[in-house]
Amino acid sequence: MLFRISAFWARIELGAAALLAVAVTLLILLNVLTRNIGSALYWVDELAIYAMAWMTFLGASAALHHRNSVAITLLPDAVSPGVRIIIRKIVDIVVLAFALCMLWFCWRWFMPLDLAQSGFDVMAFQGSTFNFIYAEPTLTLGLPKYLFWCVMWLFALGATLHSLAHLTGAPTPKDAT
Repeated sequence: MLFRISAFWARIELGAAALLAVAVTLLILLNVLTRNIGSALYWVDELAIYAMAWMTFLGASAALHHRNSVAITLLPDAVSPGVRIIIRKIVDIVVLAFALCMLWFCWRWFMPLDLAQSGFDVMAFQGSTFNFIYAEPTLTLGLPKYLFWCVMWLFALGATLHSLAHLTGAPTPKDAT
């Protein structure tokens, strides 16, 4: 069941990453066009960067589900299939530990309970925590940066889900190869 949820979430991540890749391409083309006609839109550069960052994090999380992240396979290629499965499980444990750390860091960074305790009053939150995450605007878009940083939550949650699915699921044929 968990593996099916992980697969469903990976499809959503890949779909969103594909849409963001199209958006980055269109934004860059818009940037080229507006610069050539002498009327550059400076916010386009910043939006393209944020779209690419979101695309990267969502794609990286989906890659964890599909087990096609960048890896050095010198050791797994040199051992028996049984040992290879153990190595993959160890890697899954390390990925899970990393994902849980990411969740913890996001929790500490965004401080959602402190924000709720301040009645979602950003000024009161900043005054009591000295955390200015919710007040910092982007340079040209004028939007709060935390909206773009929310991808860290999505990545951490996706990585946690995918690594848990691999740890709790039966080894797939790819595990033995």
